[in-house]
Amino acid sequence: MNIVILGAGRVGESVAESLASEQNDITVIDIDPRRLAALQDRLDLRGVVGNGVQPSVLKEAGAEDADMLIACAPLDETNLVVCKIAHELFHIPTRIARVRSAEFTDGSPLMSTQGFAVDEVICPEESLTTYIRKLIEYPEALQVLEFSQNRVSLIAVRAVEGGPLVDHVISELPQLAPDLPMRIVAIYRPDPMGMDQQVICDGHTRIRAGDEVFVLAANENIRRVLDAMRKRGEPVRRVMIAGGGRVGLRLARRIAQDCHVKIVEHDQDRCEYLATQLPSDALVLHGDTTDEDLLADENVHETDLFLALTSEDEDNIMSCLLAKRMGARRVLALINRRAYADLVQGQGTQIDIAISPSQAVIGELLAHVRRGDVAAVYSLRRGTAEVLEAIARGDRKSSRVVGRRIEELPLPAGAQIGAIVRDALIEGGDALRKEVIIPHHDTVIQSDDHVIVFVPRKRMVRQVEKLFQVGVSFFG
Repeated sequence: MNIVILGAGRVGESVAESLASEQNDITVIDIDPRRLAALQDRLDLRGVVGNGVQPSVLKEAGAEDADMLIACAPLDETNLVVCKIAHELFHIPTRIARVRSAEFTDGSPLMSTQGFAVDEVICPEESLTTYIRKLIEYPEALQVLEFSQNRVSLIAVRAVEGGPLVDHVISELPQLAPDLPMRIVAIYRPDPMGMDQQVICDGHTRIRAGDEVFVLAANENIRRVLDAMRKRGEPVRRVMIAGGGRVGLRLARRIAQDCHVKIVEHDQDRCEYLATQLPSDALVLHGDTTDEDLLADENVHETDLFLALTSEDEDNIMSCLLAKRMGARRVLALINRRAYADLVQGQGTQIDIAISPSQAVIGELLAHVRRGDVAAVYSLRRGTAEVLEAIARGDRKSSRVVGRRIEELPLPAGAQIGAIVRDALIEGGDALRKEVIIPHHDTVIQSDDHVIVFVPRKRMVRQVEKLFQVGVSFFG
């Protein structure tokens, strides 16, 4: 696929890195030649220096032959205008814009072909806020990722000694939790160096304390899945946020009704603005969260969750480490650099969760790049693994999956089908409802099933995509 990316900032760089690794032809446009040179040194892509609003620059970038434009420049107006130019002058089939303003959303008449001609709006700040909000709702989880219109979730949880299913093999789970349908699709276990390594996940695999376990289950069972892996923690009621930027403000607004929120911001003018935007019971503090005296004065030891959401990785790491040492029950850091995130999160470290802003939005883009009928994609383990929601189409003659048992599918080693969402008739009527199925080896996939597949290595994704592509000449 030929893809043009506008903007070589943090989001643009992460998008380019993810897509270039999948043998796409990538061209990145940016006004800063040094940024482009650094990208070209690391990745197999082409850089074009210039302003993407200018048609001549888009033409030089290969817009005439492009399959997709991803506009992620810093300014909303730039991204919107470039999408319009890409549609009107170059007829690029798919146009995606990063837009921060909440007034420009999918489905708005302004996004139609008569407006700015944007097919998909992405907002990293909103994606991050939604992601973190789930972690506040389920404080025992490391990740909660939703599929099929919030009917199924992939839950990542660190198994703890004493959990009902810990120290048991996977084949024993139906007897231990007979009324809890779920599927463990992956387990990552810390090695002697403290690095998580994937272990074989089959009926003989024993869940051990310290394992990071990925489980697929219906949304209504999330709480019970977490309880099966570890003791239930106290609900999050007291939250301290370091950084009153876009993410900090969005999150504080979202949780202010359910939690007591303190937000610490070093810029005085920004503090005054925050005070006008948040409810009166939210406390806005002017200061530095790496200041031990400030944290002590604000009783950080009573905090259920400390969130470091500034734009500086080093400040986020240091403030989380300090807050944890001073007694904060759980800490979360926003970290852009992948090397930092791998270093600070994991068994034996002081930071409970490290989140990459770019990884939170990559999945929204990958769903457009994936071949076949893919409804949703999430990037896991810093981009090394994926879980995707593919829709089975066709019949036994035209599809490689429809009408076949799961055990018949040539899935790559380690890939697992963890859940199926299927239309089912409501008993005694003609209406349809969505049924969540945790499949077994003999489950037969039907047309229009939404199939949730865990793929442990990104290089295997293409093989899974091909399985769900419908071919008129396929008669297997």
